[in-house]
Amino acid sequence: MKLTEKMSYLKGLMDGLEIDKSTKEGRILAQMSELMEDIVLYVDDLQAQVDELTELCEILDEDLGEVEEEIYGDEDFNCGNCDCFDDEDEDYDFDSDDDELYEVTCPTCRDTILIDEGMIEEGSINCPNCDELLEFDYENLTIEDFEKAETDDISDNE
Repeated sequence: MKLTEKMSYLKGLMDGLEIDKSTKEGRILAQMSELMEDIVLYVDDLQAQVDELTELCEILDEDLGEVEEEIYGDEDFNCGNCDCFDDEDEDYDFDSDDDELYEVTCPTCRDTILIDEGMIEEGSINCPNCDELLEFDYENLTIEDFEKAETDDISDNE
């Protein structure tokens, strides 16, 4: 039974009982009934909106699936200009929420790229923009080196 049907039944029940609305209890019950009727109408309207949005999301999901199939097909993603990591590359798990990402700026092209700890541990990567070899040696760094790098980045941006 829907909420609107339950509310109609309750209203009919209250009318059938012939509750005296001049008493304190009668006034309270009448006000509660009106409030519940407003709430039921509001919830019914919200449910209609949710149903409409759910249907729209399903349509968008289907359309996006068609676009993805058209663009990517059955091939692994490859941007064409670089040696990108494909979905089957086990060394780099970009879906893991546990990995912290770091921003690295290429000294040649000044492109900023995101890398994770696994890439740093490898020791080097090629810049995806200009193919410059970026090497990472963090073992001998101190906290002062990191603070200096942060202040250098701030002064470069000013």
